[in-house]
Amino acid sequence: MAAARVVACLLAAVMCLSCEAARSPEARMHRHLKRLNKPAVKSIESPDGDIIDCVHISHQPAFDHPFLKNHTIQMRPSYHPEGLYDESKANVASSGDGERPMVQLWHRNGRCAPGTVPVRRTKKDDLMRATSMRRYGRKHKPTVANPMSVDLAMLNEGGHQHAISYVQGEKYYGAKATINVWEPKIEQPNEFSLSQLWILGGSFGEDLNSIEAGWQVSPDLYGDNNTRLFTYWTSDAYQATGCYNILCSGFVQINNEVAMGASIFPISGYSGSQYDISILIWKDPKEGHWWMQFGKEYVLGYWPSFLFSYLADSASMIEWGGEVVNSQAEGVHTSTQMGSGHFPEEGFGKASYFKNIQVVDSTNNLKAPHGMGTFTEQSNCYDVQNGNNADWGSYFYYGGPGRSANCQ
Repeated sequence: MAAARVVACLLAAVMCLSCEAARSPEARMHRHLKRLNKPAVKSIESPDGDIIDCVHISHQPAFDHPFLKNHTIQMRPSYHPEGLYDESKANVASSGDGERPMVQLWHRNGRCAPGTVPVRRTKKDDLMRATSMRRYGRKHKPTVANPMSVDLAMLNEGGHQHAISYVQGEKYYGAKATINVWEPKIEQPNEFSLSQLWILGGSFGEDLNSIEAGWQVSPDLYGDNNTRLFTYWTSDAYQATGCYNILCSGFVQINNEVAMGASIFPISGYSGSQYDISILIWKDPKEGHWWMQFGKEYVLGYWPSFLFSYLADSASMIEWGGEVVNSQAEGVHTSTQMGSGHFPEEGFGKASYFKNIQVVDSTNNLKAPHGMGTFTEQSNCYDVQNGNNADWGSYFYYGGPGRSANCQ
């Protein structure tokens, strides 16, 4: 009897130790990585150190969402928008460069087969940099530029700063832009610099819906200073829903060529060759999903309409432009660059730009934006200048160096 009690006590102790081990930070991290990184059919090591996992299309992170458990993947949009801008005439005669096909660095070492999707593998170090595992891959606070309101207190305390063009006042069903690609310098690891478009619905309160896509440099998220393709979505102003890329369930990827969060290559140089990416996001008028196209041929996938409230119908505002985090280290403005790190007045080859800017209307037609405004919190740090011509359609130059004699 006594021996049985000893054995029972020993078993209980072992179970207790197992429970403690399961609750340990290391074990929680292992489980979280297992949730994020789906089994790969094939893995490719990129020259920049990324691992790209080729995951079976039906095993991708999207299908962790309870509403997508029995979802039939839509392999192509029912409709493309009509009236795509003719980019064959959009080359700038003085530059000889124009838009060039973009590749991602990992393509140098392999490709994912049809029927799989490329997923950038999350590593232990990625989670270690995050403020918490739960917040990994999520923005920390509302970051959308509100042209109707400038919070000067926020500027003095540090925060997000923008240089954007925008339209509002109609119902919008998508947006497009060709975005000049640079590699801006980041001062603090917890800061970032990005250039993107925002598809917005709702108010700037707690019910904001947003779909976002573009390029970013974010040491905190990726562990380096590479320029990377990214997306983001939220249906509650960045509180509990949404994430970057496919670091949570939601976006359904159908493309086997382009990995969300992977490095873009090549990058523009000051007074040198200029490189662009084109991004189109539109609402399929039949199924209602929001689709994303990268370049002229890569339809990447879609955000199902049920993810959103306001955007289940349409967007009420579109924004295009740059955003940086100004952490106000040591009480002075950051020197993190936006765009090329140079002001708009410097022009082509020196300042970054968005061109071929269009919106999708209720008849699923792409058209020039009407009444495009500009907004920046501190034009002496980062600025924006709109323009329009026959080659580029609606366009703007934007960006800046951050801290300088005029920006403290």
